[in-house]
Amino acid sequence: MELEPRDLSRTLSVSATVEPKVRIRLASRTHGTLDAVVPEVGDAVQAGDVLARLDVSEERAELDRARAQEEDARRQYQRTRELRGQGIASAAELQRDEAAVLVGESERRLWKSRLAFGRVEAPRDAVVTGRYVEPGEAVDARQTLFELVAMDALVMRPGVSELDVVHLTEGTPVPIRLDALPDDPMVGEVRRVFPMAARDTRLVTVEVALPRDAAERGVRPGFLGRIRMAIDQRADVLAVPADAVGERNGSPFVYMIEADHLVARAVEPGVTRGQWTEIRDGLQAGDIVLASNPGELQDGDAVRIVMWRS
Repeated sequence: MELEPRDLSRTLSVSATVEPKVRIRLASRTHGTLDAVVPEVGDAVQAGDVLARLDVSEERAELDRARAQEEDARRQYQRTRELRGQGIASAAELQRDEAAVLVGESERRLWKSRLAFGRVEAPRDAVVTGRYVEPGEAVDARQTLFELVAMDALVMRPGVSELDVVHLTEGTPVPIRLDALPDDPMVGEVRRVFPMAARDTRLVTVEVALPRDAAERGVRPGFLGRIRMAIDQRADVLAVPADAVGERNGSPFVYMIEADHLVARAVEPGVTRGQWTEIRDGLQAGDIVLASNPGELQDGDAVRIVMWRS
């Protein structure tokens, strides 16, 4: 065969399911009965939208009571302060009434926050993918009410061999094809490489971020995406068939054909990809070499070329 440059880059082929990077399980911050549940599954919500309201009539009444007590404490403190200025009230009485004001403020803030717990709001722009309650149901604190996902941050998390993952870094462009959208190829990028390989598979999870407009282009969580890309780039390198490289006294060599005779040429082999071995040094493009290295041939043997290997 005549030596010519080849592409010995390794090809990475993996597949994974599209999933949201941000998934929120929104829980109730208090117990109570649901007065209203607003969104349906599939609805888009904006940050701050009210998703559900609980009956907080008791908390509202407690807030009114706390406000009244705070106001009464302030009036008492003001009277004591005036009396203290006249030398009638003691310093201890003034301090007592000042502390009562602080307690009243704390009680008011407490019940104001508990009243706010009756509004379940969306923490960010998202799509509702789970609704687990209906109006009239009694819920407990920390009970999950909704599941939200951010559709502007879709990712794939394929498992990649430890031999291939070393060639992937954050920001590496990644071509993606989705089975559901075969005519719309996309280019994502490596967002992060997980720090450990799975013990059972020895695969390292790589998180690939899809374009931010992927959802607008029809991509949905659950779609199957496929990645096929060249890694460990070795384009335009000289290579010979792996069988062409022999070894003599610990030194690799190939047989060149010059003037119808075999000439052993020492070489420096590189990586092997399938049936091809990279030659880093010792040969140049255009050299004619023997595509195999049978042991019965010797340096200087006369040969006649009867068939070429491309």
